[in-house]
Amino acid sequence: MVLHYPGGIDLTEFGIEIPVAPDRTQQVLDALAANGGPGAAWLRGPDGSAIDRDDLLRVHAPAYVERGFGPGVDELMIEVFELRNDDGSYHRYNPRAARRPLSELFAGWVRWMSGTYQCGKEALRDGFCFYLGGGAHHGHYDFGHGFCVFNDIVTAIRRLQADGSVRSAWVIDVDAHKGDGTAALTADDPSVATLSVHMARGWPLDLPERDRLGRPAPWLIPSTIDVPIAPGEELEYIPRLRQALAGLDASPPPDIAYVVDGADPYEHDELPSTADLRLSLARMAERDEIVHEFLAARSIPQAWLMSGGYGRRAWEPFAAFLSARIAGR
Repeated sequence: MVLHYPGGIDLTEFGIEIPVAPDRTQQVLDALAANGGPGAAWLRGPDGSAIDRDDLLRVHAPAYVERGFGPGVDELMIEVFELRNDDGSYHRYNPRAARRPLSELFAGWVRWMSGTYQCGKEALRDGFCFYLGGGAHHGHYDFGHGFCVFNDIVTAIRRLQADGSVRSAWVIDVDAHKGDGTAALTADDPSVATLSVHMARGWPLDLPERDRLGRPAPWLIPSTIDVPIAPGEELEYIPRLRQALAGLDASPPPDIAYVVDGADPYEHDELPSTADLRLSLARMAERDEIVHEFLAARSIPQAWLMSGGYGRRAWEPFAAFLSARIAGR
């Protein structure tokens, strides 16, 4: 099943110049339609699920949540999307080109998070769901960075736990960047295991070892299983992924698995901070098939999220994976 929330977030409308193609989702849908799918049985829209303030407060600091709902929302978005340099000048941001205020970006973000929760519900019912959105794995308890305001993954898991729908979860993160927020938010919780396959160096691993308040850096908190891939180690990616999945398999199967399916390890990704990892389209497809088959063989409901993927060709790995799923079904 493919879950699509129409009217997604187009950063260019807010004057933000991060290279996220505004038509990335539509390109995936167009590619699937060209290959004979998805039909009505595959494509699904919003069901009315909503993430609200109480859901956010299960995961994030009250003072941080309230910034989004108050007059400080614009400054919050500037911080999270890294739109200001240390000297006060704007970075990848042109407010004169904005057609919508940053407060609307925040509102759109919370709506976008609702899809991650719905994706989990759909997966529990049907076994598999891929949401064309979600995957904000850099959202932390009292701050966000890396273009992630809140952590929709952990928020959705906590909502499903509060609903009584699940007790335990895995998060399998194959985005190019370490899933630092997810690891930090679940570090002391045995009900959630996290696996992150990511670049061995670069952002966020090269950030200072202490945060702005002098605390040990939460972005360095380890996942349950971390798999760092150094530059030039692309041929080792698949064997290490298999080994890491075997490590997860040593614990009892969870009630659900969220897969953070970032396309930014793709060799054609255009975000400078992903340059250390360059996987071919074939290896990206193999990556996704391995994860899918691992979970399917254990009858673990799987909720997939788009996460990272930048530039004109970011849609290609998603389309390849979903085309295979549709054909297989």
